[in-house]
Amino acid sequence: MASVFKIVPTTQQYDWGKVGSKSIVAQLAASSDVNPDFAFDESKPYAELWMGTHPTSPSHLPSPSSSTLSAHLKSHPSLIGNFVAEKFPNAKEGNLPFLFKVLSIEKALSIQTHPDKRTAETLHAQLPHIYKDDNHKPELAIALTPFRALCGFQPLSAIAKHLFITPELSALVPKTITENFLSISSGSDSSSPEAKAALKDLFSALMTAEQTLVRGQLDALVHRYRSPTPEDGGIEELVLRLNSQFPGDIGVFCAFILNYITLLPGEAIFLGAGEPHAYVSGDIIECMANSDNVIRAGLTPKLRDIPNLVAGLTYVPAEAARHRVQPSAFPPSATSSASTLYDPPIPEFSVVGVKVQNQLKESHPPLKGPSLTVVTEGKGVVSWNKGQDTLQIGKGDVFFVGAETGIQYEGQDLVLYRAFVEA
Repeated sequence: MASVFKIVPTTQQYDWGKVGSKSIVAQLAASSDVNPDFAFDESKPYAELWMGTHPTSPSHLPSPSSSTLSAHLKSHPSLIGNFVAEKFPNAKEGNLPFLFKVLSIEKALSIQTHPDKRTAETLHAQLPHIYKDDNHKPELAIALTPFRALCGFQPLSAIAKHLFITPELSALVPKTITENFLSISSGSDSSSPEAKAALKDLFSALMTAEQTLVRGQLDALVHRYRSPTPEDGGIEELVLRLNSQFPGDIGVFCAFILNYITLLPGEAIFLGAGEPHAYVSGDIIECMANSDNVIRAGLTPKLRDIPNLVAGLTYVPAEAARHRVQPSAFPPSATSSASTLYDPPIPEFSVVGVKVQNQLKESHPPLKGPSLTVVTEGKGVVSWNKGQDTLQIGKGDVFFVGAETGIQYEGQDLVLYRAFVEA
């Protein structure tokens, strides 16, 4: 039984994905030779590449095997390792604690949040046809290309300023709620219960505003923002972009409430449970707990569950920097700069980015748990068992590494991302 082997990921063709070869998801799926069934179409959107054991779209072993990755891991529990199996009970059934993805975003994703574990269990029990698992979904996003997103509530003072200077926004919120918010934002600790309650009242009123009123105010706002030409990356440009994609949608007004952030390649953000967000454009590596639970409230044709979204948010107003993940060396004692660790404050996963050039070698020590790796550029070789076993890898390949397996990479312009769990 090999402890390192390739797997076949799955692709999702949601309408928000980048079209054809513009999509890194499509480029990766078309580059690998392990999935001969993938049929590339230049006219179709390619939104997500899924790598993992989630039952919605599980990875498989390459032909001639027809086994899912989860079935193979259940049959070979040493690949998961005792340490992880004891920490995460579902791992004993062959389920990885994380779901690994690549996203290519042309059209904004919905205004959304993800439930905490207790809320996920409740929602799954009440609405299993909508919330199809009982797990939480904290997630990490690492930019592959310039990436823009809405993430977390802006500081109270910034929201207050928008209310003052944007009459179309203030027209959607009852005067008493606005006055209370402005009063508290000018003098209260933003982490106080009063401040959080005021922010909740404001956001709830905005998201439940009457649709005819929303359309009228948004039409007026768009007309005002179209002249002069808005600055790229500014709030005016964002409003026009979102309205062009979702005309008349209340989610467009979240541009005044949530932080708008741009990440350059290699930069990352982490979003825990109850943090409102919406990915706007770009290509990213994404890793999350093994769940597909999403609570939506705007910028979407799908079900909007505004009551559960409003009830589940943390209402922590802060600068976007709060969500950034600062990378560090991997392993911590490393002298090489080839491996970079992104380590969010949760036990289910961490991600390492690796860049190997000019046939140099990069070694990773044995880890207590399993990992998945996607090659995003170049080609090379991964070796293990003191170099006795090797695997040729190239752009688009995804491979599994079992617990307690030390590996070494060698390549030419080789770039890859490795998600792992050590609990």
